[in-house]
Amino acid sequence: MQTETTTQLGIEGMTCAACVTRVERALRRVPGVEDATVNLATETAQVRWAQGVGDEIQLRRAVRAAGYVARETAALPDAGSTWQGVGPVALGLLLCAPLILPMLGDVLGRHWMLTPLWQFLLATPVQFGLGARFYRGTWHAITSGSAGMDVLVALGTTAGWALSTWLWWRASPGEPVSLYFEGSAVVITLVLLGKWLETRAKVQTTAAIRSLQALRPERAHLITALGEDDVPVAELMVNDRLSVRPGERVPADGRVLEGRTQVDESMLTGESVPVVKQAGALVTGGSVNGDGRVVIQVTAVGAESVLARIIRWVEDAQAAKAPIQRLVDQVSAVFVPVVMVLSVLTGLAWAGLGADLPTALIHAVAVMVIACPCALGLATPVAIMAGTGVAAQRGILIRDAQALEIAHRVNTVAFDKTGTLTQGHPQLTHYQPFTSEPTPNDGLMLAASLLSGSEHPLARAVIQHARGQGLVLQTANAVEAVAGRGTQGLVSGRRLVMGSLSWIQSLYQPEEALRMNDNPHAEGDTLENLNATTPLEWVAAADQAMSQGYTVSLLAEQQPDGLKVRALFAFEDAPKPEALQALQALRERGLQVLMISGDNLGAARSMGRRLGLQDHEVLAPVLPADKAAQVAHLRAQGRVVAFVGDGINDAPALAAADVGMAMANPGGGTEVAMNTAGITLMRGDVRLVADALDVSDRTVRKIRQNLFWAFAYNTAGIPLAALGYLSPLVAGAAMALSSVSVMANALLLRRWRGSSSATP
Repeated sequence: MQTETTTQLGIEGMTCAACVTRVERALRRVPGVEDATVNLATETAQVRWAQGVGDEIQLRRAVRAAGYVARETAALPDAGSTWQGVGPVALGLLLCAPLILPMLGDVLGRHWMLTPLWQFLLATPVQFGLGARFYRGTWHAITSGSAGMDVLVALGTTAGWALSTWLWWRASPGEPVSLYFEGSAVVITLVLLGKWLETRAKVQTTAAIRSLQALRPERAHLITALGEDDVPVAELMVNDRLSVRPGERVPADGRVLEGRTQVDESMLTGESVPVVKQAGALVTGGSVNGDGRVVIQVTAVGAESVLARIIRWVEDAQAAKAPIQRLVDQVSAVFVPVVMVLSVLTGLAWAGLGADLPTALIHAVAVMVIACPCALGLATPVAIMAGTGVAAQRGILIRDAQALEIAHRVNTVAFDKTGTLTQGHPQLTHYQPFTSEPTPNDGLMLAASLLSGSEHPLARAVIQHARGQGLVLQTANAVEAVAGRGTQGLVSGRRLVMGSLSWIQSLYQPEEALRMNDNPHAEGDTLENLNATTPLEWVAAADQAMSQGYTVSLLAEQQPDGLKVRALFAFEDAPKPEALQALQALRERGLQVLMISGDNLGAARSMGRRLGLQDHEVLAPVLPADKAAQVAHLRAQGRVVAFVGDGINDAPALAAADVGMAMANPGGGTEVAMNTAGITLMRGDVRLVADALDVSDRTVRKIRQNLFWAFAYNTAGIPLAALGYLSPLVAGAAMALSSVSVMANALLLRRWRGSSSATP
């Protein structure tokens, strides 16, 4: 079975949406390539191909054959100086100034017109020197059987320059003649100016990634047998011990071994409040250490670090193509040929109406110049770049352009309960033994020993409570976790089962208990139809605890005469302080809010009421494997569903939703959830859900605005140019302005800050 791989290349030389189509077509023709997506704004190509069938060299050759340059790896636009790359533009403006000044002189009643020779000498270097890139692009476009902006600019300006030269040569000495050198030279200069302004804007749209990359420190203090040694971060290995001094950036992901400090993790979460870190706590490379010195043990380096993965996710999202962009690409593929036909028809129409050749040709050139599809190609990707970039700075990682585009249509938000709407740190509030024990806490010790290897929040609560009582835990063997039900295993030779009431009840009958290991996933009865042989004591206790909103687990031991329930454990979790406000904010957006929980119905509804939810808005008990089915059921009703979860067991539901939102919980086992979801919320603030939907809404709005103005510009501009109301010079200025306006409109997204209550 062949495996797939994804390669990202940087592409130089693209100018419009037609270039995107040409590069994609060239890449898709390479043997083994299954799909290729090119982004004009980021100047990157993502190629998905079957590993072992081809190689990157073939991809780069295909790009070069199409007339472009492929870099081995995609790189961000260089921030550099503010004026970097302005040289050709400045030269063009300098050469064009003497050609334009006579027009201003005419307004003032002065005759400053240059001689035809001087006009020729000033315009020709612009036409064939600064404009050489358009001729190269035209040649490659023709040889590849396509057309784009380069073709329109090259044909239009060459026609103007050639017409002027012809009129000059055929004129008698001293005969006044109207020349159009200034139009061709100014169009080329304005196009170059527009492209330079676009490049500067692209630098701003990628500022989020650049700021993340800047967080990587260059050196680390490695602790060796001889003391501390400063080494490059690139040389660090997992399990290295590092010293992090006050005020320094943490050089790599790690776990605190010694010391206590506060760490600023705003680069990840958008939250400026420092987080206390002490022995056992996880720290992330790139975060800023506070006023304490700590020793950490490296847990991840290089591409596996949290910061590297965040940068990779944001880059992928910015380079991806939104579904709406595919329609734009289809339009752009036929747009340029249609414009060329309209240009020819314009010239023929003017000639048919009696206009002389120069007039007819100039109007045809104006149609070519004003119709360049630059704005169409930039409308969608620049908005996505700006939206994903500003979201990343606020702790919202949008990994999928499709999720960004769909999120604004969400009308139902379903939440997991534990760790998402609640603190995720339940406390053991009640322990009730049902058997005589050698010591009062014998059952507590057995339960904590059985669960000692589990990361489940309830298990951690039991272990913490047992250790608080000073109990010594025993070694557990043959431990098996039964998803959504509980855990079974051996402790000191005793076979124990700890889990939900329904599971324990299903295993209670002696004949059932004897087959426990053969069928640990047997479906259990509910409280409403408990077996009549079930002892009333622990059933009543469990029923009473659940009716009061507690989460209940039972500890049972398999004995020769059947399963014997030893103790009841009642847990209580607290809602997150901001959860009530967050749910209300979603309702104000007109969204339906639901909570899906694996907890018993009583406990789930009790928590729901504390969160302001109605009983019908609480779905419980729902096993982890059934959460995805619940999401699918909601979608089958025609709802657009966003599911928010934070654990491994939420991954199927995250994948089943229209938009999956994983809430990061450092050290809480959320890796699978984060890799499944299209959007990751980098801190446990539920208000970020509304922020994520809001930034999606604003980004899609910018995309629609850009596309509207891009299409409206061409719809209005082409007829005006064809009717003779726009000269090539004005058309060139308008064409350059359209691209710049699209970039500027998208950059307004950088002013977004999210809800004031959810951000620092």
